[in-house]
Amino acid sequence: MKYSVRYALMLLSAASVITSCAKAPASQAAAAEGGQLVGAWRSKITFQNGALAGMKNLEFLLAYSAGGTMTESSNYDEAANSSPPAYGVWKEIDAHTFETKYLFFTTKAPSSADTAAHSRDWWPDGHGVLTETITLSADGQSYASTIALVLHDSTGAPIAGGGSGTGAGTRIAF
Repeated sequence: MKYSVRYALMLLSAASVITSCAKAPASQAAAAEGGQLVGAWRSKITFQNGALAGMKNLEFLLAYSAGGTMTESSNYDEAANSSPPAYGVWKEIDAHTFETKYLFFTTKAPSSADTAAHSRDWWPDGHGVLTETITLSADGQSYASTIALVLHDSTGAPIAGGGSGTGAGTRIAF
C-alpha cells in the first residue's frame, strides 16, 4: 500500500511536469501569433547615411526572447573590419510598436604597435549601439522600422560614422 501511494505521487508529478512542458511551446506560439515580437526574424536594412550607408543588401537575423533580450547577426559579420553578432534588449511600447537597443564590438587591423602586427586577426577598436523602433504589422508576420547607429571608440567616446536608416522584417516560421 505504501508503495502504491508513492507510485501514484510519482506519476502525478511526472504528468504535471510533462503537461507544463507541453503547454510552454503552445503558449509561445500563441503569443507570437497574437502580434508579439518574440521569435526569429529576417530583416533588410538600408542606411541612408553614415558608415553603413555603402553596404549593399545588408540583412539581419534577429532573435527576440520572451524575457526582453535579443541577438542579432548580419550577412556582413565575417567581412573584414566588420563586427560580430550584436546583443541587446527590447521592450514593447504599445500593441504593435517595440524599441530595441543592441550593442556590438568593432575591430581594426593590427598596427605596428600591436604584438602581432603581421597577424591576419582583427583587434578591438570600440563598439556600436543600434537603436531600432519597430512597427509590427496587424498580422504580426512583418514589420517596418527606423534604425540609428552611434559608434564609440575604444575609450567609449562617441565618434563619427554613425547613421540612420530603415528596415523591413519578416517572421521566420515553418
